Amino acid sequence: MILNIIWEQQYNPMDNIWLSAGIAATPIVIFLISLVIFKLKGYIAGGLSIISASIISAIFYKMPIDKIVGATEQGIVAGLWPVASIVVAAIFLYKLTVKIGFFDVMKQSISSISPDKRIQVLIIAFSFNAFLEGAAGFGAPVAITAAILVGLGFKPLQAAAVCLVANISGGAYGAMGIPVTVPANLTDLDALTLGKNTSLILCLITIIVTFLIVFMIDGFKGIKETFPAILVSGGSYTITQFIFLNFVGPELVNVSSAIVSLLSLILFLKFWKPKKILFSENKVLQKNVESLTTKKIIRAWTPFILLTLFVTILNTAFFKQLVQGANPKTGQKAGILNSLIFNFPFYINGEVSRISPIVKEPTPIKAIFSFAPFTSTTSAIVLAAILTVIFFKVKNRIVLLTLKETALELWAPILTICSVLGFAYISTYSGMSSTLGLAFANTGKIFPLFSPILGWIGVFLTGSVVNSGSLFAGLQSVTATQIGVDPSLLVASNIIGGAIAKMISPQSIAVAAAAVGLVNRDSEIFAKTIKWSVILLVLTGVLNLLITLR
Repeated sequence: MILNIIWEQQYNPMDNIWLSAGIAATPIVIFLISLVIFKLKGYIAGGLSIISASIISAIFYKMPIDKIVGATEQGIVAGLWPVASIVVAAIFLYKLTVKIGFFDVMKQSISSISPDKRIQVLIIAFSFNAFLEGAAGFGAPVAITAAILVGLGFKPLQAAAVCLVANISGGAYGAMGIPVTVPANLTDLDALTLGKNTSLILCLITIIVTFLIVFMIDGFKGIKETFPAILVSGGSYTITQFIFLNFVGPELVNVSSAIVSLLSLILFLKFWKPKKILFSENKVLQKNVESLTTKKIIRAWTPFILLTLFVTILNTAFFKQLVQGANPKTGQKAGILNSLIFNFPFYINGEVSRISPIVKEPTPIKAIFSFAPFTSTTSAIVLAAILTVIFFKVKNRIVLLTLKETALELWAPILTICSVLGFAYISTYSGMSSTLGLAFANTGKIFPLFSPILGWIGVFLTGSVVNSGSLFAGLQSVTATQIGVDPSLLVASNIIGGAIAKMISPQSIAVAAAAVGLVNRDSEIFAKTIKWSVILLVLTGVLNLLITLR
């Protein structure tokens, strides 16, 4: 075992980039076959991918064993925090609202807006999902909205698939726009320009998504019967999205668009109703709607109002200044809360280096676990849960029972998340993911057609549009310069491709499965979403090529 020696990645171990790409793609193929064909449990499929990726990294990429182990460890830890912690906290908060009776009132309040399932999908799966994505991100939106839909009477598989597909619209600008700002910083591009270029395609995708999620519920008949509502919901969202991306910036795109969309639809429904109502299977929701008061509704939604409030505060510029680190180059001083951010380097920190053409010069990869409780979405959800318990005097017995139920239901999804991210980190550290990127970059002038695929692969591997941008933004920018294309266009396509991949990312699917009680049925959800992801990816690639050729 070799320690404390910097190992440089290699990207073409077979001396043929396409053959190397075939080798690099093997763990992904194994994962898909295990999940879709053999219908193995998610964590078993993830474990097989870890084993295959480790073997390939050691034999073909000559990656030292200690580096492989270190990458796996980092992936598992990343799976636990922040991803799994967010899911656990979100599901706990949801279950708590059920135990204390708030969720029944929430469901009734949604039904009072419209008892029609197709309208409810637009409200919850589309608008509320995008709002939560803009405020929190990292799996919380899908977990919460899918659970709400199940509570409203939707079938679990249907609820999970719809929320995953709907998440496309907000996925590119989650957690206050960091999927745009991070790759912008990495490539020295202007964030506003980058966001503007995402709007060229994603605004169209957003409109398509609103029609698609209704189609998934009730086919073409549903689209025909709710056409005006879809236009109001999707149209108001898209117009707001376009305005913010082109004139304001990516940070508040989701939050503002979601609020405008939600309010526009609610107002429209006061003057228009579908001629035929597609009722939920849960007939209980139709009772006692008239007895709801504003006080009851606000009281019931208080946990999620608190969640939104805390997440928003944690993402304000003022608060970010309080936790920022010192930067001697710019003279930036550390914030007063910075000492409460704890960084723990992994033993492979700085021991694996990216090289050209992925980066301009050899760059060691930082492997640091950062525990930042004051900037974490998990903390925001936990605070909302604690205050809910205090404000409404929830008995300790109920709290403990809810914790126990959450833990018992989520242990398998947590294992899946950790195994998937373990595999993802091996792919990243070994250079296998970069091999796939370079193979597509080798297509030359038609590379814009394949450019979104890199973002798609990145999110499939990591579950995060931010991580995908960190992985491939540099390569997209360099390739764009080589073929004479505006770099911001290809980096933007990476973001869009990543957003489209969120619905088929094993991490996202594990979160959705956990939220709706479909533990170990990841393959069924994947089968429901993969075709839509591929169709939208192909459309994005074609549009991207046409834009770059103009």
